[in-house]
Amino acid sequence: MSSTLIITIMVALIVLLLFVGAPIKPMRFIGQATVKIGIGILFLFFVNVFGGAIGLHIPINMYTAIVAGFLGLFGVASLTAIHLFII
Repeated sequence: MSSTLIITIMVALIVLLLFVGAPIKPMRFIGQATVKIGIGILFLFFVNVFGGAIGLHIPINMYTAIVAGFLGLFGVASLTAIHLFII
């Protein structure tokens, strides 16, 4: 697929949502989930920055970001424990 086709489809969907309106509850859930995953990525980034001195590196991918985002600091601690003790 060309990039112009993808951009055209995205713009058409945005215009459609502006005219029709989006359901509130699913959009709120998607927004909250996106923010939590973003916070999880930041947690993992800081663990990698500060853990680099002791050789700790947790890869930042979708699965680790979801675990860290939805479980918060407990998720980051569990990922760190898995990395240190199991892997």
